Amino acid sequence: MEARALRFVAPRRVEIQRVQVRPPAPGDVLVRTRWSGISGGTELLAYRGELDETLELDQTIPSLTGTFRYPFAYGYSCVGEVERSGLDGPGEGSAVFAFHPHQDLFTAPAADVVAVEGVDGHVATLFPLIETALQVSLDAGPRVEEPVVVLGLGPVGVLTAAMLQRSGADVLGADPRRDRRETAAQFGIRVVDDSEIREAVAASTSGAGVPLVVDATGSPAALALALELLAHEGEALVCSWFGSKDVRLPLGGAFHRRRLTIRSTQVSTIPARLAGRWDVATELPVKLLATHELPFEQAAEAYAALDGGDEGVMHVALRF
Repeated sequence: MEARALRFVAPRRVEIQRVQVRPPAPGDVLVRTRWSGISGGTELLAYRGELDETLELDQTIPSLTGTFRYPFAYGYSCVGEVERSGLDGPGEGSAVFAFHPHQDLFTAPAADVVAVEGVDGHVATLFPLIETALQVSLDAGPRVEEPVVVLGLGPVGVLTAAMLQRSGADVLGADPRRDRRETAAQFGIRVVDDSEIREAVAASTSGAGVPLVVDATGSPAALALALELLAHEGEALVCSWFGSKDVRLPLGGAFHRRRLTIRSTQVSTIPARLAGRWDVATELPVKLLATHELPFEQAAEAYAALDGGDEGVMHVALRF
């Protein structure tokens, strides 16, 4: 069988190519893709050529093999219908989610797909971002009635801010883009422009700073700002992946004397101390983030819109 698959062939250049699809074995399903979500984080770094070409695509997703050396396939958010199923798999016609690169037809182990009956297809492609936000909020730990700043109000930043707020934190979000601030406000998040965040934090904490700043910007400059906003013994939690970008930080006297901490967070593993008590279920107005969709044939335009930071673009899905 043949399928159309997206390939990253050079920085800021993608192509649709023909590939062979292996026939499904008894424990597999054959999936016809209807929607495929584009990540504005790692995937955008891959599109721009801002990742180490020797780095493995992913060590936890079997469908992502090889490295970021061109050409390569990437993507991890496909939603489609089962065309053929083994005895133990979901029935034919079932709507499913799968971690798989952008491709209109693919074979996957039945155990690796998740049923998404009754869920809007574009919304379902946002599930990996919800998982990331949940991971960040768990890594942040209990923050009941504590002031928390979230820098960067893309989909992951908005979802993280919403989860932290629902768990009891007093969240303030910041982003230079008005459209992103407006979307975050619809989630019930207090927001300010980046240029106002220093004054806002100083006013709300009487100059003491906040105990936690979550950096979801993807911009190296934001991490320096995060350190500036922290209180004594505060923590900057970094969910941004900077790729090959140069990151320079002010780690002089103020950093040491205030005993600040910089910590990373990574999706796919729930903290060991919480693994027996949490799963990835949540309820959020996620549809607000599903702002744009384009036909698979216009994938190049979809990536360009995300890369250019077009106004109003929060999340883009390819439609098959």
